[in-house]
Amino acid sequence: MSDKEMLTQGLNAYNAKVEKAIAKFPERPHMDAKQRLYTPLDIEGFDYLEKAGFPGQYPFTRGVQPTIYRGRLWTMRAYAGFATAEETNARYKYLLQAGQTGLSVAMDLPTQIGLDSDAELSHGEVGKVGVAIDSLADMEKLFEGIPLDKVSTSMTINGPAAVLLAMYVAVAEKQGVKPEQLRGTIQNDILKEYIARGTYIFPPRPSMRLITNTFEYCSKYIPKWNTISVGAYHIREAGSSEVQEIAFAFANAIAYIDAAIKAGQKVDDFAPGISWIFTAGLDFFFEIAKFRAARRLWARIMKERYGATVPKAQMLRVHVHTAGSVLTAQQPLNNVARITWQAMSAVLGGIQSMACCAYDEALSLPTEESATLALRTQQLIAYESGVADTIDPLAGSYYVEALTNKIEQEAEEYIKKIDEMGGAVAAIEQGYMQREMAAHAYEDLTAIETGKKTAIGVNKYADNKGAAEGESLKADLSVGERQIKRVNDMKAKRDQAAVDKALGALKEACQGEENLMPYLIDAVKTYATLGEICGVMREVFGEYKQDGSAF
Repeated sequence: MSDKEMLTQGLNAYNAKVEKAIAKFPERPHMDAKQRLYTPLDIEGFDYLEKAGFPGQYPFTRGVQPTIYRGRLWTMRAYAGFATAEETNARYKYLLQAGQTGLSVAMDLPTQIGLDSDAELSHGEVGKVGVAIDSLADMEKLFEGIPLDKVSTSMTINGPAAVLLAMYVAVAEKQGVKPEQLRGTIQNDILKEYIARGTYIFPPRPSMRLITNTFEYCSKYIPKWNTISVGAYHIREAGSSEVQEIAFAFANAIAYIDAAIKAGQKVDDFAPGISWIFTAGLDFFFEIAKFRAARRLWARIMKERYGATVPKAQMLRVHVHTAGSVLTAQQPLNNVARITWQAMSAVLGGIQSMACCAYDEALSLPTEESATLALRTQQLIAYESGVADTIDPLAGSYYVEALTNKIEQEAEEYIKKIDEMGGAVAAIEQGYMQREMAAHAYEDLTAIETGKKTAIGVNKYADNKGAAEGESLKADLSVGERQIKRVNDMKAKRDQAAVDKALGALKEACQGEENLMPYLIDAVKTYATLGEICGVMREVFGEYKQDGSAF
């Protein structure tokens, strides 16, 4: 009898005993969606070198670095930004002193959609969900006393990403830091804005031009900069499944790569600057397998579809943020535990950078205490748990390897379907991704409302006390007034003729085909505001309006 036959025979005998056990102790209701047991039969024909390989080598299933965390831990960030640049600067210095190793900038809503604080639509939103950045003057204050050659900075900005990058370059120059010394990331992922977040400004085509312009400029002058952080995270937070998170983000990235190649760029030149932001959700093993599957699938896409030969162009380098959508306002201290195992799954999945939610984010902006605890969560995992000492320790698990294979296959099927539709832009225009995400979000919410899926403190073990009345960070309603005064004072002191000249040159460049980055850098150096710069581009490119027909 062969090993396979013996194993099958043993499995049949086991299943017979299971039936008797279930008759006595019925399995929990939601267990019908989960496979009970995994054996070698679930990874039959598993080729180690093809499917797993070694860390730091194609297909990168086991990680993008040979020693992963044994030499250098992941970059620990805290997503932070509120009110004015001075207040956020103080929070950054506090977090750096507490051991944070990278900055992650949250911009307020007006900044995200290219408006100045004094715009009519900005009223009531200035400094609320992030820091207000109206001009280079704010960016200078934001990083005052923080040497930009010593930190890595991630900026969550999309529609006006090129403008914010230009400001960052200008601040660095004032500090005496050269562009080639800068390390960090701009999110710069506009396609997911059309399907998941809505902070778009321009129509897709000119938006894609701005993105490919940053690819080209950074590959030449800011080589350590990640020119895009493809937003799988936001797709997931908008309601997608783990598989959709990978597939839709990959489809968007494929569209960016195709656009850059069409513009005459070489994949091995710009692809090393592509980075990613993923979610770490609640399903512990599924999340671990997700990161492994995503790395392997992306490496294959880059090698087989695009012929990328540079290893860094084949790597999926991931920043993770623990899922905010699963945090509960009810019994908020439960979120401390949720965030811990989410972060643990990301580390076991081999990510490169991480920010943890604060437990009180379902209630308000994080306090200093909760933000510090979010950072300490990462530090405890890194230094006390031991999980970072061995590379990809769950490799070879029948369950994890089978899950990795399953996720990869299902994500690839989605990508093929989107390819058949004409690619990500066409799929977005047809509302395909939006409908798929909405359907999954509805299914997930219904499962909680019916009790099929458990949410502790919400539909099980609820105490009906409501949210805790503990300390929370309250928004300062005077922020808007103070910020508008700052903008007006800055405008009164700047060289208006220089501003007008720079904006005129930018407008002319927008009407042509030149790379816009040098013109944006020139404009921000004159202290032209974000709203003025985006206003010029709006005149030429137009403004995107979603008509709802996609849904």
